[in-house]
Amino acid sequence: MKQIIVAIDFSRCSVHALEYGVNLANRIKANILMVWVDNTQSAESVFPDLMTKSRKEITTNFDELIQKYGSSLKEGEITYKIRKGKVHQEIANQAKYSDAEIIITGTHGVTGFEEFWIGSNAYRLVTYTPCPVITIRTDFKFKETINKIVLPIDSSLETRQKLPYTTKLAKYFDSEIHIVSLYSTSIKIVRQKVDNYTLQVKKYLDEENVPSQVEAIDAENITNSTIDYAKKIDADIIAIMTEQETTTSNLFLGAYAQQMVNHSPIPVLNIHAREYIRIQSR
Repeated sequence: MKQIIVAIDFSRCSVHALEYGVNLANRIKANILMVWVDNTQSAESVFPDLMTKSRKEITTNFDELIQKYGSSLKEGEITYKIRKGKVHQEIANQAKYSDAEIIITGTHGVTGFEEFWIGSNAYRLVTYTPCPVITIRTDFKFKETINKIVLPIDSSLETRQKLPYTTKLAKYFDSEIHIVSLYSTSIKIVRQKVDNYTLQVKKYLDEENVPSQVEAIDAENITNSTIDYAKKIDADIIAIMTEQETTTSNLFLGAYAQQMVNHSPIPVLNIHAREYIRIQSR
C-alpha cells in the first residue's frame, strides 16, 4: 500500500498538513506515517529522566492525533515514527526507507514564525527529499477534491518533468490542469521553446484524457505571475519543479521553489527532476 509521510511538530500548522494528508490518502488509498524529529542536542547521559518524560509526552501527543484522525482514514492506517537528527535529513531518510509516495509539510510562509521547527525547514525538506513534497499554509481551506491544478511551463529543460506525477494526481481527483506558458523574455527563440514545451504538455494530457486549458503570460517574475494566475482561477494546487528557469528578478529573491514555498497561499507540489526517473520505473 502507498505511504504518505506527514512532517509533525504538533503545531496547528503541521496538524493542518495532517488533515490535508488524510484527505489525499483517502483518494490514493494510502497509509499515513507521521514523523517527528528530535533536533535538540542530546543530554540523555546528564538528564535521563527529562529525556524519558519528553519522549512520553511526544508519544501521548501522537496517540491523541491517531485517536482523532484515525477514523477519518477510509483505508490503511495512521502510524508514527520518532527520529533524531536534522529535521529535513531525517524526514528525507524516512521517506527513502518507507519508499514514500509523497511528503506533506506545513509552512508558515514569510510570516517570520520560528517557534516551531517546521517553519524553517519546509524549503530545506523540499530540496533534500527524494520524493515529491506538498507544502501547505495553515490558513488554506482545502476542499475534499482538487478541481484545478496549475502547471507552469518555462524554457528550462526540467519544466516538463513534473508532468507525469501531476497527471497522476489529476487522475486521482478528476482534476483539470491549467497549463501556464511563462514568458520571461522577449527573445523569440526562448519564447518558441516555451511554446513547443507547452504543445508537448498539451498533447500528453490529451492522450491521457486529462482535461486542460492553456494560458500565456508575460512574466517579469515567474513566481508572482504563477501565484497571481492560481489565485485568479481559484486553483487548489500549483505543481512546480525545484529546478526552474532563473530570471534577473529571481536572482535577487532566491530560487523559484523557495519563493513559491515562502509566498504561495495555495499548496505547492514540489518535484525534483530526478523524481521523473523513479516514477517512470514504477
